[in-house]
Amino acid sequence: MKHIQYLLPWSASGTERHLSLFRFGSGPRKAYIQASLHADELPGMRVAVELKRRLRELEEQGRLTGVIELVPMANPIGIGQMFQATHQGRFEFSSGKNFNRDFPELADAVAPLLEGQLGDDADANIALIRHAMRESLKDMPAPTSELDGLRCLLMQHACDADVVLDLHCDFESIMLLYSMPQNWPRLRSLAARLDAGVALLAEAAGGNAFDEACAIPWLQLAERFPQANIPLACVATTIELRGMADTEREPCIDSAEAILGYLAEQGLISGDWPAAPESGCEATPFAGAQYAYAPHPGVVSFLQPLGARVKVGDPLFEVLDPLTDRHSVVCASTDGILYARERLRFAQPGLWLAKVAGSTPIRQGRLLSD
Repeated sequence: MKHIQYLLPWSASGTERHLSLFRFGSGPRKAYIQASLHADELPGMRVAVELKRRLRELEEQGRLTGVIELVPMANPIGIGQMFQATHQGRFEFSSGKNFNRDFPELADAVAPLLEGQLGDDADANIALIRHAMRESLKDMPAPTSELDGLRCLLMQHACDADVVLDLHCDFESIMLLYSMPQNWPRLRSLAARLDAGVALLAEAAGGNAFDEACAIPWLQLAERFPQANIPLACVATTIELRGMADTEREPCIDSAEAILGYLAEQGLISGDWPAAPESGCEATPFAGAQYAYAPHPGVVSFLQPLGARVKVGDPLFEVLDPLTDRHSVVCASTDGILYARERLRFAQPGLWLAKVAGSTPIRQGRLLSD
């Protein structure tokens, strides 16, 4: 195991923040895994603890056949953002920006470097593109903030990986994945191993989140250079490891083992591993997800458990105003699975309270909320 530390630029005077990365194994293929980019989403960090322990063991046994890079705490800025004993790890305090948005868009940056070099050899093209991505990220202007520096460092390590796993969670949630539809065939087994109940697919969800920034340049370059053989060489996904309170030991160990089994399947770990379950969730379009909002303030009572299959018109939650006695019931507007709920129980303006994964697109434009 190699422990690499980076000093973030622009720390407050008299302070320093570091990003820690752990590298295991060697070989031609590479996986990159990071946890808690939203720093208050701790299940990924807990799973990363188990991954680091197991990867040490596997490396000592000589069973790693590729490089696996692990960033157990991907957001050293947000980890310290506490306000009145409440962790605020989703948005940077100084700028108000979401930590998982606006990552570098690599396709336009690397395309000029590739003109006239790409041909019919897929492996040669992959090598050329990854080299161009690394060079482009190295040649970016000096970061103007800690957040810019962090984004660049994370992308520098992920841009040349065959597999990118970004470990997150929702407020209260079942296990689920986000990905591009083109990568879903190669992620089915991961979803099955994790016993995910939902997989949400979108080619461009908006905001250039980390997994999208890693995967979509391959699609864009293939469209830009149609004469060249450019495969989708990066399988990237965001894994929502249930809800924010789901840091119990045994489920996190199980999730780590599921991820390791998938990496073995991808040729990064040798030895005997359990086969992925044959049955698993079906993917649905992210545009088919209903975000349900309250029509007025009040205390919230949920009327369906997480994972419930609902139909149009089924009640999701009720809102009761204790001063005016106004009472509203919010219902499903699509058939699907209730996959996430808000942790707060008092309705706030403009904030979703429940999410339902449906198979029929009902939304357009930017799909990711901030």
